Amino acid sequence: MVKSSCFTENSRKINKVFTIMELTLIKIRQNKLKVKCYQGGELLPLIKLQGITRQYRLGQVQVDALKNIDLLVEEGDFISIMGPSGSGKSTLLNIIGCLDRPTSGIYELAGERVEKLSDSKLADIRNRFIGFVFQSFHLLPDLDAQANVELPLIYRGMGGRERHRKSLAALEAVGLAKRRNHRPSQLSGGEQQRVAIARALAGEPAVILADEPTGALDSQSGRNIMAIFQRLNREQGLTIVQVTHEENIARHGHKVIHLLDGQLEKEEALDHPLQALLEESTAAVS
Repeated sequence: MVKSSCFTENSRKINKVFTIMELTLIKIRQNKLKVKCYQGGELLPLIKLQGITRQYRLGQVQVDALKNIDLLVEEGDFISIMGPSGSGKSTLLNIIGCLDRPTSGIYELAGERVEKLSDSKLADIRNRFIGFVFQSFHLLPDLDAQANVELPLIYRGMGGRERHRKSLAALEAVGLAKRRNHRPSQLSGGEQQRVAIARALAGEPAVILADEPTGALDSQSGRNIMAIFQRLNREQGLTIVQVTHEENIARHGHKVIHLLDGQLEKEEALDHPLQALLEESTAAVS
């Protein structure tokens, strides 16, 4: 069996050489997510898709939502997926996020084949490996900002003191520590989306997946979200994959993946991404 060796970011070996399956399960259990994985001396990509297709039936019609998609996402990438409505953007993001399975093809996450894992193992991966940000903020209206951020940590069984520390740190990262006691109705749309980002960050994921994160926001709030994403990517090395239909939003990342009719039309590397700055009033609290 092919083996991979994995190192933490300061290059310490975890324990020994593990099989690829054992490695992923250990990362899930121990929450060792930011791990460098090597196979045969070669650094593995964080995400690798090969020949991914997704088909479903709409009445009597077969719909080919994705057709033979190949994609590599390296650790530390900031990638935007663009395309018109119906191009397969959200379907692709759902597969990357283990919310859906491909009809055919191979999906490797940190060297682990995940497309045929059980529902419970996929749920573990989503909970501990992936942070989600959606166009609709999905905040509970009766909870304040910090309590909303703590929700996924409760599902992990994390103790109250640690939850409080991690949720506050996540709110500080998005500049909302001073508004941690405010409920969603007391926050602007841009602030609610930043709470949603903090919720995704609190679990210290290996990758953030964002589906139209600025779609419900005004232009300045959208730029603030891009500024937060760029800072997290630059300062923490956080991997980000976002879906957007807005070209000016897409060009804040390192690469743009263009989809058309379920196919990868082209990949565009951005040597000079657009740079966004937070408004002074939304700067993070030190």
